[in-house]
Amino acid sequence: MNLLTLGANNFNITDFCNEMQDILQIIGWILLIFKIAIPILIIALGMFDFGKAVVAEKEDEVKKQAKRLIFRIIAGIVIFLIPNIVLFIFRMIGQYNEDRGTDGDNQGFSICENCILHPRSGCNN
Repeated sequence: MNLLTLGANNFNITDFCNEMQDILQIIGWILLIFKIAIPILIIALGMFDFGKAVVAEKEDEVKKQAKRLIFRIIAGIVIFLIPNIVLFIFRMIGQYNEDRGTDGDNQGFSICENCILHPRSGCNN
């Protein structure tokens, strides 16, 4: 049996991932949309803000927009790293269960992983 003990409750990860496939797939689609839309928004807003600052011909305004663009780029990178962080956590927990012999072929976490990171596949293993 594939149980992960959390306090006094037993938690079956395979059942959880199977039951939550639809929600995890929606999360995967949202992340995929963010991964496409955020770089486009960063580029478009950066061009607009810098264009406005250059037309105003104020050095302080250009510096302010440069800081704003750097902040947006950092936020975009963080959004890109979220799926990798989730994958890292799933693999760590999966490896822990595999080492303990409680997760067999690590099937439960691969379902969660595929739903979040590859929503177009329909959560297939």
